[in-house]
Order: sequence, then C-alpha cells, then structure tokens
Amino acid sequence: MRTRTVERGDARHAGAAKSDARNTDVAKPGRVARKEAELSERALAYALVMPANQFFTHLTAALLWGVPLPPRLILAAPLEPDVGVLSPARVPRNHAVRGHAVHADRAGVVTHPRYGVRLASPATTWAMLGTVLTDLRDLVAVGDALVREQMFTTTPPPLTTIAKLAGVVGSGRRVGIASLREALPLIRTRSASRPETWLRLLVVGAGLPEPEANWELWVDGTMVAVIDLPYPELKIAIEYEGEHHLTDGEQWDFDIARYEDLAARGWIVVRVTKEQLFGRPENVLKRVRRARADRL
Repeated sequence: MRTRTVERGDARHAGAAKSDARNTDVAKPGRVARKEAELSERALAYALVMPANQFFTHLTAALLWGVPLPPRLILAAPLEPDVGVLSPARVPRNHAVRGHAVHADRAGVVTHPRYGVRLASPATTWAMLGTVLTDLRDLVAVGDALVREQMFTTTPPPLTTIAKLAGVVGSGRRVGIASLREALPLIRTRSASRPETWLRLLVVGAGLPEPEANWELWVDGTMVAVIDLPYPELKIAIEYEGEHHLTDGEQWDFDIARYEDLAARGWIVVRVTKEQLFGRPENVLKRVRRARADRL
C-alpha cells in the first residue's frame, strides 16, 4: 500500500517498485543485483566500440530499459551482451557478443535517453522477450512495467503504450508470437511491480474478479491511501509486502498506522509476502476468498 502526503508517498512508491522488482521468487536479491550490474556494465563497455549498424536486443535491451526479469534468468544469463543487426546485414559473430538478425519491418531501434546507446525500442524489446521468458506471468509483468502510468511525481513516465505493444504483435510472424498474443490482453497500466502483476494474475487465474490496481482512496477530498489491489465495492484491500516494508523501520511504522486506519474505515486488509506469493499461492487465494465471502 502506498500512502501520502504527496512528496512522502511518491518517494515510498518509487522505492517500493525498485525493491519489489528485485526481491523476487528465488535467489538472494544481492546476487541478482550484482549480476544485473555486471551484465549492464559489459553492455555499456561494448557500446564504446559497437559498429554503427548494431544495437542491443533481447535480455540486454530489457536490462537497459530496467524492466523486472525473473532472478533465475538473470543468474543463468551469459555475460556476453545481446547485439542485433537488421537483415540482411551480417550477424556479429565473435566471443564478445551474442549476435541476432532482426527483420527491419518488425523492429524499432532507438537511442536510450539515459545511456545514449542504440537498442531495441521498448515495444520491440517486449516482443523479443517472447522467446526468452518461459512464464507468461513474467511476460505480462514486463509489459506492465513498460506501460506503467506515471502515478506519482517521482516516478518516470511510461516507456511505451499498450497500442504500441499491440502493433509489434500485429507486425508479422515471429518466434514467440503465441505467448505475446496471450499476454497482451492481460497487461495493465497501473501495476507497480513484478510481484503485484503475479499477485493480480494469481487472483484472476483462480476465477476471481479482477481487482483494481493501485486504486486511490479519497476521503473528504483528501487521498488517504493508494491500495495495491482492492475490491473497492467490498472494502477489501490486497496488499503486497515487499521486504523493504520489514527492513525499513519508519516504513513499517507507517504501514501499521495506515492498515489500522483502513481497518477503522471498515476495510479488510489481506497482506501478502514474497514467500506467500511465490511459495504458498494457494493459501493466498484462500484468504482472498475468505475475505470476499465475509462481504458477499
């Protein structure tokens, strides 16, 4: 749950999104973060000598765009950056990179606004991940991250739109197109993290109604909370608790006060941890169903 005062709430939301993207289902977050940093550093080093017709693709482009990827994929990834060329140019073949040939009519190539390197556009990067991400939920999570609304003043604007994602899906046959078509209608613009996406898809996949995403609770003209996944009509709040909630004492105190405030306003709060979401999802569903049964 995000709450505010505007400036304070924005800062907490930004921190939560960054933390949740890394504190995921397997591996210690520190290992994942170190490997991500190493992969990104190697790519940026190669960019200094990269020929003008080359650009970063697939996993490397995803890392540079900062989208949430599954820890297993990061830890298993080769250190060589993914580098592409537009067909019929010759695919780079050397020990320093993993080369890819890309059809010009199915790829957008842009310059990264921060790093100044050439890479696949956000929408094209998502489409390329259709061959990399084996779990549909992760493909949806990447799409969610790319189209995420600028919900707070301290968070960046979206990198692309659902319409552009649909455009790459409709641009022609490609490897992974079936997964992309399945993921596209599940993408939403107000998911704040990979775990929130997984939690939403868990609920919907169990046949329950889809909750709202990062819904603003207003009372007497004042926004008192932003609830992760609520059923507003039932006053049920499903909240994902990233590990930062436990390690940041101020955040923990803040959360307790806000949950008590929601309870006083008649809300049922279902709090979900990383271990529960990724390790015991059936128990999460039981709690959500129980909360709904109490209100129906």
